[in-house]
Amino acid sequence: MTQQAPPSSTHRILGIDFFDGSAHAAIEIMRHGGLLVIPAAPPLKDLDRNPGYRDALLNADLVLTDSAFMVLVWNRLQSTPIKRLSGLEYLRDLLLEPDLRKPGNTLWIMASPLSAERNLDWLRGQGITIPEDHMYMAPMYSSDSIADPALLDRLSRLRPQHIIITIGGGTQERLGFYLKRSLPYRPAIHCIGAAIAFLSGDQVHIPVWADRFYLGWLFRSLSEPKRFIPRYLDAFKLYPLLRRYRDRLPDLKT
Repeated sequence: MTQQAPPSSTHRILGIDFFDGSAHAAIEIMRHGGLLVIPAAPPLKDLDRNPGYRDALLNADLVLTDSAFMVLVWNRLQSTPIKRLSGLEYLRDLLLEPDLRKPGNTLWIMASPLSAERNLDWLRGQGITIPEDHMYMAPMYSSDSIADPALLDRLSRLRPQHIIITIGGGTQERLGFYLKRSLPYRPAIHCIGAAIAFLSGDQVHIPVWADRFYLGWLFRSLSEPKRFIPRYLDAFKLYPLLRRYRDRLPDLKT
């Protein structure tokens, strides 16, 4: 499965059409609904061996260039550079949108009770009120297929304009694609992952300047070295994939 030729506002990398524009422009596109994903290097390196994740990225309506490592490697390999648009920058702008801040207009999918408590406290401090039934605690999803009829039922009943998914990369994209193809209407599905955790204190705070200079990985590694250093070292496996395939979709290994 491959995507059609990309419009001028995207660059095709590993067969995926990555958006090359501002957070404001991305938000404008998402006003029409659809699936937005923000792939990081650690799951992106498995594009040739994770068919569910691969399908989610291929069927996304907007794919942001969040991975600093991917952007740096791509700009070294190619003559036409791309700009990085991080999930954190996108979320900062998204949270200023009046329609997203309106109570009952957004359903949040959280990763754990502790993360939910911290995130909700921070959102309340920003003047964003989330009704109780507009916060959903994600179960432990299968690494193969995803099905969540309880979530589908709630979304079909509430019909929020926005769905914000804050669970781990590699899983949230598959969940977002499942919702996109299963719901009877077209909400804006934002797979933002850990971006809100950098704001709420659920993970280490990443200043605007550090995000702008591609240093978010360093802040995370210093805060929890045993957790994040192996993760980022493993992400270097993305380099040979980029070098070999460049704009082509990698062959799927069985």
